[in-house]
Amino acid sequence: MIDPDKEAMENQRSAQGDSKVNILDEDDAHPSYHSDIVYTVDHAPPWYLCILLGFQHYLTMFGATIAIPLILAPSLCLSGDTVATSEIIGTIFFVSGVATLLQTTFGSRLPIVQGGTFSFLAPTFSILALEKWQCPSNLRTEASLLGNLTVGNTTATSFIAIGSDEHREIWQSRMREIQGAIMVASIFQVVIGFSGIMGLLLRFIGPLAITPTVALVGLSLFEPASGFAAQNWWIALGTIALITVCSQYLVNIEVPCFRYSKSNGGCKKIGFPIFKLFPVILAIILIWIICIILTAAGVFEENSGARTDARISVLEKAAWFRFPYPCQWGIPTVSTASVFGMLSGVLASMVESVGDYYACARLAGAPPPPTHAINRGIGIEGIGCIIAGLWGSGNGTTSYSENIGAIGITKVGSRRVIQFGAIIMFLFSIIGKFGALFVTIPDPIIGGVFLVMFGLITAVGISNLQYVNMNSSRNLFIVGFSLFFGISLPYWVRKHPGYIDTNNETANQILEVLLSTSMFVGGVVAFIFDNTIPGSKEERGMSVWEKVRGQSTASNKDLECYDFPFGMNVIKKMTVLQHIPFCPTFMDWKCGNGRNQENALNPENTELTQNSRL
Repeated sequence: MIDPDKEAMENQRSAQGDSKVNILDEDDAHPSYHSDIVYTVDHAPPWYLCILLGFQHYLTMFGATIAIPLILAPSLCLSGDTVATSEIIGTIFFVSGVATLLQTTFGSRLPIVQGGTFSFLAPTFSILALEKWQCPSNLRTEASLLGNLTVGNTTATSFIAIGSDEHREIWQSRMREIQGAIMVASIFQVVIGFSGIMGLLLRFIGPLAITPTVALVGLSLFEPASGFAAQNWWIALGTIALITVCSQYLVNIEVPCFRYSKSNGGCKKIGFPIFKLFPVILAIILIWIICIILTAAGVFEENSGARTDARISVLEKAAWFRFPYPCQWGIPTVSTASVFGMLSGVLASMVESVGDYYACARLAGAPPPPTHAINRGIGIEGIGCIIAGLWGSGNGTTSYSENIGAIGITKVGSRRVIQFGAIIMFLFSIIGKFGALFVTIPDPIIGGVFLVMFGLITAVGISNLQYVNMNSSRNLFIVGFSLFFGISLPYWVRKHPGYIDTNNETANQILEVLLSTSMFVGGVVAFIFDNTIPGSKEERGMSVWEKVRGQSTASNKDLECYDFPFGMNVIKKMTVLQHIPFCPTFMDWKCGNGRNQENALNPENTELTQNSRL
């Protein structure tokens, strides 16, 4: 939303001869949208800056990305197989790079990073909790590797060896089930996006429906987070303390650096907000070093999860280079129950991504994304999830809010930087030793990161209530009941496997997976109540919500940043494409106003210009 007073002040300051250097070409500058942005969406910094800033985005998304394979490993029966875990880490970075390139080049065209999504974890756990996917009791775990343990009447000699062909088939069969569920469920996302249905659905999805859906993503993950942290609470608390200090107390502290600039006549001292950009990475590295010292000093017991030498052998076993490829774990399998269960994760991911598009556009100096850009972005995210399923990352892809925040800090909103970051993801994903290194991170450190990260996800969901009148008993009922019911029912279903009996095995599995997924239960309950219980648009927060999403009133020149990278001359000549929901010339089904209506009424606006930006 544009503040007229702020815009007037900026114009006045410019007229008085503001000394601030404008690095933009005069013809391309649109001060109403990006007066303080160094590099806007369509501008390309020098290649060396693209590399540095792209690597920064890689580091920003790193912590959340490696967390997903590590948290999935126990449910996939991967505990102890550090080599396989490192291969999955390499795969998820590889598909993240592919999805990011697709999104920035053909999708929403915003500088937005794609990576693994926590929204898929809850349905994944629900699928793997089915009786047929539970890990065998005679599978040798990390704990059993430390000694000759006995499980019931099962002796150590009858354990399934970690890394053996039998063990690989155990975890790969589970991975193939998740792959198939993600791929088929993501077809739904592709259809929703490219058909334009997403824009229609947003009319019925408000803050009260989004709040429990997103909040329960974080709340439902408290068990694995506490499980990792419980292996050594002191190390976990130390990690939490460092993340808190870096991200909250030192957030405004900048480290002195020097930058060379010809326009400024040489080197210039600048401040780099390292604590604001990399609080998680800094905390992991510092606590990791402390764990190395304490391990060498013999402070930790032999079976302590805080030891840094427990999984050190993975560095020797992992290959130097490994190129992920489709169906590397075998041909994906598909079951109706798994697909329906994964749909809840797909829906949550779509709703979250739409909000990220608007936030990214605002921080990157672009106008609010038009309908066609949102439709295309959601459709491309669906394609990214299909690719992730085909390659076998164990997860899908979604837009990363962390990297959007980095754009706001650096004031660099260039999509070229994000594309360089995607290439960096490719390069590091094929270096097997690199992924193996991060498998050796002690579990309590990961647990501390999880506790902070999942807490923030919960808070992001709750933050949507700022648009709602929480003095209303109607809204209090919807939020309170959907959250509590979204935790209670899935907990009961997981504790009573096989209780649901419809005389149809497929229906039983579908219901068991859906009803054991917290965000599905809470989101559906909130959606139904919000759209059926009487309440005004102001009370529900829908009026403010619609203003936040906004209808773009930007000029044609502003909106060119959402055009395809090539072929726009041909597209603009074909009037039939105005009815294609993902085409840049799409006329919104609502009333055909905005940019495209202007094109129809003003022949001067239809002057064709070659657009060959990438």
